[in-house]
Amino acid sequence: MDANIRERINNWLEGPYDDATKEEIKKLEKEDPEQLADAFYQNLEFGTGGLRGIMGVGTNRMNKYTVGMATQGYANYLKKCFPEVKVAIAYDCRNNSRAFAEIAANIFAANDIKVYLFESLRPTPELSFTIRYFGCQGGVVCTASHNPKEYNGYKAYWDDGAQMVPPHDKNVITEVEAIKSIDDVKWTGGEKNITIIGKEIDEEYIKMVKGLSVNPEVCKAQHDLKIVYTPIHGSGIMLVPQVLKAYGFDNVHIVDEQATPDGNFPTVNYPNPEEKETMSIGLKKARELDADILLGTDPDGDRVGIGVKDQHGEWILMNGNQTAVLAFSYMIEARKAKGIGKPNDMVIKTIVTTDMIDKIAKENGVSCYNVLTGFKWIAEMIKEKEGKENYIIGGEESFGLMIGDKIRDKDAESAVAIICEMAAYEKNQGRSLFEKLIDLYIQYGFYKEDLISITKKGMNGSKEIAEMMQGYRDNPPKQINDSNVVQSLDYQQQLSTNIQTGTTEKINLPLSNVLQFILADGTKISARPSGTEPKIKFYFSVNTKLNSVIELEATEKQLDDKIQTIISDMKLK
Repeated sequence: MDANIRERINNWLEGPYDDATKEEIKKLEKEDPEQLADAFYQNLEFGTGGLRGIMGVGTNRMNKYTVGMATQGYANYLKKCFPEVKVAIAYDCRNNSRAFAEIAANIFAANDIKVYLFESLRPTPELSFTIRYFGCQGGVVCTASHNPKEYNGYKAYWDDGAQMVPPHDKNVITEVEAIKSIDDVKWTGGEKNITIIGKEIDEEYIKMVKGLSVNPEVCKAQHDLKIVYTPIHGSGIMLVPQVLKAYGFDNVHIVDEQATPDGNFPTVNYPNPEEKETMSIGLKKARELDADILLGTDPDGDRVGIGVKDQHGEWILMNGNQTAVLAFSYMIEARKAKGIGKPNDMVIKTIVTTDMIDKIAKENGVSCYNVLTGFKWIAEMIKEKEGKENYIIGGEESFGLMIGDKIRDKDAESAVAIICEMAAYEKNQGRSLFEKLIDLYIQYGFYKEDLISITKKGMNGSKEIAEMMQGYRDNPPKQINDSNVVQSLDYQQQLSTNIQTGTTEKINLPLSNVLQFILADGTKISARPSGTEPKIKFYFSVNTKLNSVIELEATEKQLDDKIQTIISDMKLK
C-alpha cells in the first residue's frame, strides 16, 4: 500500500476517533484493502458546491469527521466575512442526513453562530427560501441529490440563498483545507444558539409558491385535473401535496409505494426522475387511473420529471429540455396574454440547455441569458440584473427549474405547481401538454437533444477524464458526421473561435471546464466533466423544421439517427 495512504490510515487508528470507526478500518484491512485504500487515498474534496461522496470511514468518505471539518472551515470563513452570522440547515431522506445536519448545527452553534435547524426533512429549495426569509449569511443542506443510496453530501449556501460563486467558493475551500485535524473543530458548547423551525416556514414558502401562479382561475376551473405524484421516497412529500392543494387541485394521487421517506430507496436503483425505471411505478399508476399528468421529484425535491400521453395516447416521459421549453414558453406567453408581461422581462438558461428557449424568448421580445451549468450562476445573473431587469424563470436540461426570484436554487415544488397549471391551461383549451409541445416545434423548429455520460471510477478516473478533455483541446475536431466545425467555444480559456477565419472573441463567463463545437448544419456538441461525480458528459443538440404533426415521428427518427451517428463518429460508444 502507498506510504501516504498508510500514514493516513494510521492517523485515524491512533488518533482521537471513535471506537466504531477504528473497528471498521480494521475490518476493511482484512476484508477489502482496495476499498480501504480508496477511502484514504485523498481528502474528500470540498468543491465549489460543498461535499459529496460515498458514506463510510476515511478521509475520502462522507462521515461525521469530514462533515465536521468542512463545517468548521465554512464557519471560520463566514465569521471573517460578517460581524454577526446566522445560518439555516435542512436535510433530506438519506441515511445519516439528520445526523450530519445535527453535527453541522452543533459546530456552527459552538462557533457562536445562530442556527435555524429544520425539525425534520425538507426539500432543498425550502432551505434557499429560509436563508432569504431569515436574512441568514449562509446555509447547509445535507443531501446527495439524485445519487445512489451509498452517497450523501453537504451543499453550502451564501447570503442570497444560492450556492457560492467566486470568490467565496474558493475562499471557503481554502478555509476548509486549513482544518488539518479534528482537534481544530469546535464540536459542542453552543446549543443555546440553535432554534428548531418547521411548519411556520412551510406556510410562508407555500404562500410564496402560490403567488407564482399566472392563471389561478384556470386551476380553479380544472381543479379535478387528475394528477399522479411520486416523491421517490424523498422530501418532496413534505410540501408538494400541500402546494398542489394551495393551487386548488383536489384530484391528486400519491404513489403509495414511494410515498414514505427512505434513504435506502427500496423501489429503485437510482432515485432520479430522469430515469424511466425510477418513474415506472408512477407510470403504471398513471395508466391505471387514466391520469392527465404524472410528476416525480428527486430525494431532495429540487428536480422534477413529468410523464404525459403522446399523440397515440401512450404514456411517455418528457426529457429535461422538453419540460424546460414548455415551462419557459408558458411563463412568457401566459404573462403576455394576461397583460402582466413587462418590457424588461428576462429568462435565464444554461449553455447546455436547448437553444429552442433562446428562439422562443427572442420572438416574444424577452431577453434570454446563457450562463454556466448550475443554478448558482442563474442566481448570480439575477443579482447582477436586479433593479434593471425582471426575472421570470430559469432552468437547465437536467430537470431543474427556478420560477420567480424568492429562492435562488432549482425548485421542484414550485415547478410541479406551475407544470400542473400549464396542464390545466391546455386542458381548458381542449388539448394536452404534448400537443402544446408539438405546436411549439412547428412554430419554432424541432430541437432534439441527447446526453451520454461516461463514468471513470476509482483513483485514475479523474485523470482519464482530464486527459480526454485535453485531447479535445489539443486536437479539436475539424469535421463531425460530415459537417464542418464552424465554431469552438472553450470556457476554460474563455475563448470562442471562428474556425473558418481563425478570429477569436472573449467569452464573458467565469472559467469552466467546458468545450462546445458548433457545426455548419446547426448541431451543437458540448463536453463537460461532472462537478459531483466521476463522469464526463457529452450533450448533443440537433434541429430541423417540422411542418405538421403528421411528420413528427419521421422527423424525430431522423434527428435521433443523426445524434447516434454523431456519437459513433466521435467514437464515444
